[in-house]
Amino acid sequence: MLSDPTDNTSPLLAMRCISKSFPGVRALSDVSLELMRGEVLALVGENGAGKSTLIKVLGGAHPPDSGEIHLDGQRVRFPTPTVAQHAGVSIIYQEFNLIPDLTVRENIFLGRERTRWGMIRAGDEDREVRELFAKIGTEIHPEARCRELTVAQQQKVEIAKALSQKARIVVMDEPTAALATKEVEQLYAVIEDLKAHGIGIIYISHRLEEIFEVADRVMVLRDGERVGCDEIGNVTRESLIETMVGRPIESEFPRHTATPGAERLRLEGLRRGNAVRDVSLTVRSGEILGMAGLAGAGRTETMRIAFGADTPDAGKIYIDGNPVRIRNPRDAIRQRICLLTEDRKGQGLVLKHSIRENFGLPNLDRYLRGPFIDERMERSELAQYAESLKIKIVGQDQPAGNLSGGNQQKVVLAKWLARQADILVFDEPTRGIDVGAKYEIYLLMNRLVEEGKAVIMISSELPEILGMSDRILVMHEGRIKGEIVDVAATTQEDILAMAIA
Repeated sequence: MLSDPTDNTSPLLAMRCISKSFPGVRALSDVSLELMRGEVLALVGENGAGKSTLIKVLGGAHPPDSGEIHLDGQRVRFPTPTVAQHAGVSIIYQEFNLIPDLTVRENIFLGRERTRWGMIRAGDEDREVRELFAKIGTEIHPEARCRELTVAQQQKVEIAKALSQKARIVVMDEPTAALATKEVEQLYAVIEDLKAHGIGIIYISHRLEEIFEVADRVMVLRDGERVGCDEIGNVTRESLIETMVGRPIESEFPRHTATPGAERLRLEGLRRGNAVRDVSLTVRSGEILGMAGLAGAGRTETMRIAFGADTPDAGKIYIDGNPVRIRNPRDAIRQRICLLTEDRKGQGLVLKHSIRENFGLPNLDRYLRGPFIDERMERSELAQYAESLKIKIVGQDQPAGNLSGGNQQKVVLAKWLARQADILVFDEPTRGIDVGAKYEIYLLMNRLVEEGKAVIMISSELPEILGMSDRILVMHEGRIKGEIVDVAATTQEDILAMAIA
């Protein structure tokens, strides 16, 4: 377990005994946090541990019920996000705060426009945006509409927006969730530059390898309480996991004995522009097929075709050896295929609707009794999955948008499991999810293949690909560049070599 030494030096930021409750939920209980100048403090914990609430208190989005915030030794109050920003607090939230119909430039300078005589100096803003993107090593046109950007590009816009605010404290909440390996390295360089200028950084991530790469200290929250804080050099991966979940975990990636059966899904010669170029693959019952590759390699695009979300230019799809025509997701669902999308908020859930309504959406034909929905059956099934998947909810009528990222992912899982699909595509299934929830999802995937399901897992986390896959396909620029059968003898470097070939 982590120790909790007291630091007597003067911190840049001190949050003292912060408590916060919501109806039915005690989110934070007397949590204290200290951040030094030029330091990276990693803030970790399971989903629902209170990390986001603590950051929203710091950012002025939530008023604390009790406790104090001190900046440079002076007590401060942040009643609104604007006040916090003016004080030098900049937060890159995990859930993007971009306005889709505004341009990249307009989003970055929203509320802080560069003006002269009442007119926006678009040229000056354009140059500053280009300088910011050069700093973080990316190229995005300043006049592109944010709704046209990929998830990874939107993440970079959020990072640029934070850097443009000349902050003294920068909070990064899952900043690499949508970034490729090269882009992550560029972010690390930005962090080092910020540290050199005395800026304090609070870094939230469920990717433990990142914590050990960038953090100077690590602080752990569990169930709304601070349960540990220590120098990163005093912490091991195993002790950090144990502190986060409150119990030892024998293996981060629980292994299963693969006994692949008959072919369930076969794709032949799929093509769609330059995104998918002559892709053929098979997956069998009782098998986890991992799909690796850099961002934009074509993994997601291939499986969107298989799910009927995109129309191919050419190619064939076979289920259980029989050719099928999948024109839309409804056809795919009838063929017992489900897709857990990488963007659970944008494509996997209707955030304003209740958990129950989201759960029922793909299962309405089963719950309909004439023109009415059998709500009792719907609620009963949801309760079963909420218990088996350990979904933390206040009630079934709670809006899905109010759940933590990990619990949102579990709701998406629940609705598809209720559909009794035979072929399950998991696209970045553990993105933004804590190590304890990841473990539960891994156990679930093992259970599915033991039941004879076929699982395709798309993941940018190479340890996850190697730890869970029975077989791995590596994609590059829309094509399959290689197949790995002997996963146990394969390294991350082997996969990367294929991915950048």
